[in-house]
Amino acid sequence: MAVSSELVKELRTMTGAGILDCKKALEDSDGNMEKAIEWLKKRNASVAVKKVSRDAKDGKVASYIHGEGRLGVLVEINSETDFVARSDNFNAFAKEICLQIAAMGPLYVVREEVPVELVEKQKEIALAQIGETKKPPEVLTRIVEGKLNKWFGEICLMEQAYIRDDSKTVKDLLTDVIGRCGENIKVRRFTRYNLGEGL
Repeated sequence: MAVSSELVKELRTMTGAGILDCKKALEDSDGNMEKAIEWLKKRNASVAVKKVSRDAKDGKVASYIHGEGRLGVLVEINSETDFVARSDNFNAFAKEICLQIAAMGPLYVVREEVPVELVEKQKEIALAQIGETKKPPEVLTRIVEGKLNKWFGEICLMEQAYIRDDSKTVKDLLTDVIGRCGENIKVRRFTRYNLGEGL
């Protein structure tokens, strides 16, 4: 099906995807905007899976200062090439990550970085919250896992709900930008400074 340039432009504005990708998505979705957006999400996820094993050694350090210098964020985001690190999609993503860290105060990038002893302590807390119960061990295990996943969703950047759209996580946002840029992109590390914190 042929699609109008206005429809392609509208989809591009909504998603930030390339013109040819938007055109293909609309053609394959018979001009249905919702189906085209879903098509782009699936395409981006597929691209991300292929790219994730590639080295990302270039990139940039992005920064954000808020509240007249009361809160600051530094984040290192890696890409495969400096070409992508200079692109609008990459820089918009870096800005969003800085805002996410400033607003939500994660402690780690991914759950694999969380120290084992901290995870064990959280398991103990979850079990204490459940208290005495006659539920089977497998049910207790699922309850503890659910509580741990909720906790990881609070402290791990990639698992947090995205501040602008809580129907997606920061990892979903990363997957979208990998699909749009066509390269592996990785949030390597960050630091969040809050004036007077810890004094």
